[in-house]
Amino acid sequence: MKHPVQQPTPYGPAQFAADVPVSRETLDRLTAYAELLQKWNRTINLIGKGTEADLWRRHMLDSAQLAPLFPSMDVTLVDMGSGAGFPGLVLAAMGVRETHLIEGDQRKCAFLREAARLIGPGITVHACRTDAAPEIMADVITARALAPVADLLTLGARFSSIHTIHVFPKGQNVDVELTESHKMWKMRLERIPSRTESAATILRLSEVRRVRDDHTDHTA
Repeated sequence: MKHPVQQPTPYGPAQFAADVPVSRETLDRLTAYAELLQKWNRTINLIGKGTEADLWRRHMLDSAQLAPLFPSMDVTLVDMGSGAGFPGLVLAAMGVRETHLIEGDQRKCAFLREAARLIGPGITVHACRTDAAPEIMADVITARALAPVADLLTLGARFSSIHTIHVFPKGQNVDVELTESHKMWKMRLERIPSRTESAATILRLSEVRRVRDDHTDHTA
């Protein structure tokens, strides 16, 4: 006898509000954003169809859980490879002062601009590759499902200083990615368990700097 497939517990705006302390106005903005995303997702692949039914857990909460890792919300945020706006638009709705969304897909940028109008001021959409974006000095850099850690640090170098915080959600290959990144980068590393997926981890990297070439000849 086959057992019925276990369905995930329904998770929507009410459950999100119970887990994340946001105002009614913020929840309304996020709800409007979610509705717009579902509308656009019929014609543009913004998020996987399999995750759309669990949008508030898989995308909204997954993005919102990054906010406590910021030094404050009074920051300039650069979100690389924004796609459908996760996590950048969610964090902007939660109060980030200045948010820069970088996305190379022009259709996704059209969506991001429309969604940004629902979220509010302080959001700029850059329709270009990350390596062609303006050199914005960021307090915080985020990226979700974009590239391995070493590549993210290389891409983000043009936006960062020694004071910049890098916050990256990562999956089960995080240890392999970190091993590779340590060949090129030194950093202070913090690992935080994800609230949305047991196998996932959030990396909070600070004091990021390139590894010096130990073989440089200083005797010349």
